[in-house]
Amino acid sequence: MKMVGALLAVHREAAGYTQRSLAEHFCMSEDQIASIEQGRRPLKMDLAIQLDDLLGTKRTLQTAVDHMPEVDLVPRFAEEYLDREREAIVISWYETMLVPGLLQTEAYARALFRGRVPVYDEDEIEQLVAKRIERRDILHRRHPPIVSFVIWEAALRTRLGGGTVYAEQLRHLREYAELPGLDLQILPLCGDSHAGLSGPFTVLETPEHQRLVYTETVRGSHLIVDPDEVAILNQKYAMLRMQALNPSESRGLLDRLLGEQ
Repeated sequence: MKMVGALLAVHREAAGYTQRSLAEHFCMSEDQIASIEQGRRPLKMDLAIQLDDLLGTKRTLQTAVDHMPEVDLVPRFAEEYLDREREAIVISWYETMLVPGLLQTEAYARALFRGRVPVYDEDEIEQLVAKRIERRDILHRRHPPIVSFVIWEAALRTRLGGGTVYAEQLRHLREYAELPGLDLQILPLCGDSHAGLSGPFTVLETPEHQRLVYTETVRGSHLIVDPDEVAILNQKYAMLRMQALNPSESRGLLDRLLGEQ
């Protein structure tokens, strides 16, 4: 991705465009162009075609995208998802085993990273914790995204890090459940079935109203852009919201869990 981004930067400058003027031509943000040129975001084929036409680069960018190494076609978590998360206008997150990253306390995140196999050293852990906590800033922006979480109850009964960390995390969730524009719903353990048995996923809506789905497994992370697959997972999320406790009932369950401490 870095090589394709560098190629775009060279052609952009040769054609006399700044990142801002090029972004304005395509009704994009300057940050999006910068992210592509820095290799943090892949250049999509449809945009590559338009760029070749505008810059007169005779299919150079199309060819580069078409021959991108396979390893670069699967976006890495830090390089791709976080960039999309920061700019998203809607975030819909379903989680099964852990508290969603945007809702984790510092102590919970530290316990999570300390449990990784193979292990991180302490410096790496502290860097990862700092980055994770920084992500919460998007929930406190002047104009935050519309955010919805559906969390399987099992994730809220796992005492990751011990009793003190667990209690603090529950209190943190209860506090965030009151934020305007944020809906937190719990999918109860007592249900006999639900739409999320295939695992966690996150649906993002970009400022251009494109929907993307992020999934993460032991084999790596994937950003799904195929409209048919995205539509299916978006429908699954809608079903999960109907099957989960409503926000008021979910706050009540959090209160009961806190009362058990």
